[in-house]
Amino acid sequence: MEHTAAVVISAVNTVAIKEVSLTALAPHEVAVQTHYTSISAGTERMLMAGQMPHPMLQFPVIPGYETVGQICAAGTDVPATMLGQMVYVGGARCYEGVNPAWGGQAQRVHVDHRRVVSLDGVEPTHGVLLALAATAMHGIDVAGDLQDKRVLVIGQGPVGQLAARIAVLRGADVSVVDKNPLRLIHAQATTIYDVSEIPLTAQTSTPFDIIVEASGSMGALQSTLARLAPHGVIVLLGYYDEIRIPYMPLFLAQAKVLTAKEWAPGDLVRCRDLIASGELNVGALLTHTGSIHDIQMAYDIALHDERCLKLLLTWLSV
Repeated sequence: MEHTAAVVISAVNTVAIKEVSLTALAPHEVAVQTHYTSISAGTERMLMAGQMPHPMLQFPVIPGYETVGQICAAGTDVPATMLGQMVYVGGARCYEGVNPAWGGQAQRVHVDHRRVVSLDGVEPTHGVLLALAATAMHGIDVAGDLQDKRVLVIGQGPVGQLAARIAVLRGADVSVVDKNPLRLIHAQATTIYDVSEIPLTAQTSTPFDIIVEASGSMGALQSTLARLAPHGVIVLLGYYDEIRIPYMPLFLAQAKVLTAKEWAPGDLVRCRDLIASGELNVGALLTHTGSIHDIQMAYDIALHDERCLKLLLTWLSV
């Protein structure tokens, strides 16, 4: 039986690199040697806290759905041309005795060859952002036609940053808001609002046609509702334990509240092509780099350092 090194969360706030057993490579699978992964601050923060409302939470778990690596082996049903390709992998379930949630943080993964996305010109380090870019794109798709619309994106974490960039590409007049000035340094929008001291409603009277909530905070959304335009649209692009929105602002605006899941089929490839063409600039979002040899420090930075938008984990020296 093959073994591989993997990031394993074995209990609340307990993470380490451990050796785990791999399932045998199936005829339809490829083996990917990991070069880079990233820590998803939202998802993995909940996993570390033991709060993820998901059946795969049961410890021990291997997190991660942001893996970039090279195909080093292939099953008998896989096209030979795939060998050697650099690809993105959105998680894996190829382990014995440990839960994959979502299983991408490992030195080697086995995955259905139809689930990998060839990078095709994307800088490999930038490839770890494909999942979040596709999530942001799906949220913007849910919002509908953005041409000449006034769009407010709440939260300038990676998903909010990407949603704002994609909304600009769709022809929107984009404003962004965050209470962390260090995140706003990297923002790309027509108007940037720092609400660390002064609330949005005191800084602008502009009505927004679409509000994209990407902070994961109901409080942040509530603080902007007075600026929702009549017949406005709210897109919930974060993750929430429950929805708590005062009804009166929605009633007065006759608003629509929409939810956006992860990405839809084809979104990963669409984002890959936008990044490869240079239209979607993602490099500045990788603010920190860490090594799996000091995984605890990497998690501390990714989850608690306000300067960190996205931390790149390198596996090349394993």
